[in-house]
Amino acid sequence: MTIYWLYILGSVIFDIAANVFLEMSHGFKHKRFGILAIVFIMAAFALLTLAVQGIPLFIAYATWGALSISGTALATWLLFGHKLNWVVCFGLAVLILSIVTMQLVGPA
Repeated sequence: MTIYWLYILGSVIFDIAANVFLEMSHGFKHKRFGILAIVFIMAAFALLTLAVQGIPLFIAYATWGALSISGTALATWLLFGHKLNWVVCFGLAVLILSIVTMQLVGPA
């Protein structure tokens, strides 16, 4: 695993945290959580910027997006009781499978 993939993973963690803080802000009614959401999403994009220096943009962004979406769904389910029905789980599985397929095939 190269440093660029570690940048992606770090970016994903920051993005999930940003989304959790955004939920906790209740539409920015709780300003400190809103500010934390902004700071964490800025950190996420800073790491994503570093990642695309060594990974093709479409691979980096697709991987980041799929992992961030899946991680946010899981985090909000665990922390806030958001519902994850079979359709949502199926959609997340398709999303992740698509990214794995792109990784296996690689850039054309």
